[in-house]
Amino acid sequence: MAKAAPAEQLKLLELQGLDAKLKSLSNRRRSLESDSRITDLEAALSVANGDLGAAKVAVHDAELELKRAEADVEQVASRIERDEAKLNSGTGLSKDLVALQRDLVSLNKRRSDLEDVELEVLERLDSLRLRQATQQQIVDDIQGSFGSIRSDLDEQLAEIAAEATVVRGKRAKFAEGMDSGLLAIYEKTLAKRGVGAARLFHGTSEGSGMQLSPGDLAEIKAAAEDDVVFCPDSGCILVRSAEWA
Repeated sequence: MAKAAPAEQLKLLELQGLDAKLKSLSNRRRSLESDSRITDLEAALSVANGDLGAAKVAVHDAELELKRAEADVEQVASRIERDEAKLNSGTGLSKDLVALQRDLVSLNKRRSDLEDVELEVLERLDSLRLRQATQQQIVDDIQGSFGSIRSDLDEQLAEIAAEATVVRGKRAKFAEGMDSGLLAIYEKTLAKRGVGAARLFHGTSEGSGMQLSPGDLAEIKAAAEDDVVFCPDSGCILVRSAEWA
């Protein structure tokens, strides 16, 4: 059985307190890093960006459609302008001028139809641009919320990191003054059990929170003061003080 002076064993409680603080800080850090608000906002932003992308594509396609409609109107308008100039000149055979008049009627009807198409596309484009602007605002709002929460979380994480650095420094300095053999047992127990040492107080192990059986208490009572004893439930080192029994 490993041995260490009772005074050295008592030091384990302070060391465990520092390790418990580091564990608490680590748990807080993990909790902040997995903040559900960030996860929810990331999911919402992904959906919003997808909708914004679709809105931009719809606007782009409508703009191309409008350019084609404008080109069609311009082409027919140019044709009308040329034919009207030719008709107004009065040159040519009468049958040709009559045919030209019929063509102009048809061309003006064609222009009217194309202008209707152009107007419909323009109205649809205005609606699509409004939709895009609305969707952009949604994305901007989500990003604003994300940035605000992220900034707050980063600030808290920085505070935790700074506090952890201080605690680790205290722990390292405290561990330097401890019995190396006992410290090695503690470190091994801490790594395996999650708790390195706990107080035995009025027959209860603070490592497991359970009252020890009469048999276990009898075995511990029979052990020498400098024997290193362990909790039968949690496996951590049990530190005995004057009021342990």
